[in-house]
Amino acid sequence: MTVVLASGVFDLLHYGHIRFLEEAKKLGGPDSRLVVIVARDETVLRLKGRRPVIPEDQRRALVEALKVVDEALLGYEDMKLEAVIERVRPDIIAVGYDQEEIEKEVRRIVFEKGLNLKVEKIGRFGDDELNSSSKIKRKIVEDWGYISLS
Repeated sequence: MTVVLASGVFDLLHYGHIRFLEEAKKLGGPDSRLVVIVARDETVLRLKGRRPVIPEDQRRALVEALKVVDEALLGYEDMKLEAVIERVRPDIIAVGYDQEEIEKEVRRIVFEKGLNLKVEKIGRFGDDELNSSSKIKRKIVEDWGYISLS
């Protein structure tokens, strides 16, 4: 069985996430297994300067509930990609169009360790205005501004 590894924050789960995971799974063929690493809250804070809206345990559960995903795991707080690769033992690692740093690091590890696995980049899906969590957050603020919750 071919194992495909994908990763991301998956905050405010949206259609772009679904398409990314569907395309990642396709890379391994019809009987492949898709394992998804969901970034920890602390990792997101360190990399993006803010915490996700949805806590890590809930983001992991949402991703794992998707039909296309076979298993979702929380990442390592220190983003040890090498440890993730050793744990999951993928045949293919799928990276998103906006994961340049992760792609470079994975390719470096694969080269240095002489690993026999493919690194495949998944493209962006359409020009839809709501194809990223940041765009969704922006639209909420623009359309509704301040919302009183009382």
